[in-house]
Amino acid sequence: MRITLVQGDITTQNVDAVVNAANSSLLGGGGVDGAIHRRGGPAILAECRELRASRYGRGLPTGMAVATTAGELPARWVIHTVGPVFSAHEDRSELLASCYRESLRVADELGARTVAFPAISTGAYGWPMEDAARIAVAAVRAADTEVEEVRFLLFDAGAYAAFAARVD
Repeated sequence: MRITLVQGDITTQNVDAVVNAANSSLLGGGGVDGAIHRRGGPAILAECRELRASRYGRGLPTGMAVATTAGELPARWVIHTVGPVFSAHEDRSELLASCYRESLRVADELGARTVAFPAISTGAYGWPMEDAARIAVAAVRAADTEVEEVRFLLFDAGAYAAFAARVD
């Protein structure tokens, strides 16, 4: 698997699947989640509502992943995953690693070969960027997957530098 880093906007990526750092409601929010829902249009929200009505009435559990259409995004699918909120008192790193593993598992089920990830849990959920990069890169490298390219989409230079230190 090839790991690439891009500083930019995940909603513009021409990949098979983009990963959404969703909240458990699956109904949109701020940050990456809001950007994906806004740019992708109403089809994504419609499928998320169907998922809530059928399989995830209480919301998508932290560390799990599920796919929907990508709507008007250049990708084919959106893989929604719920990252953990950072805690200085409880080690939740396994839940964060699970977001990456489960997203790749869903990508394999879809037949996706290129997947773009944001830095999950590093925004409103407060995960320190350097630690998030360590966990993300290790989880992706250890995954048993048919995905050929994992692209980390990093919003700013600091995030890019944190991931570059782990990829090189």
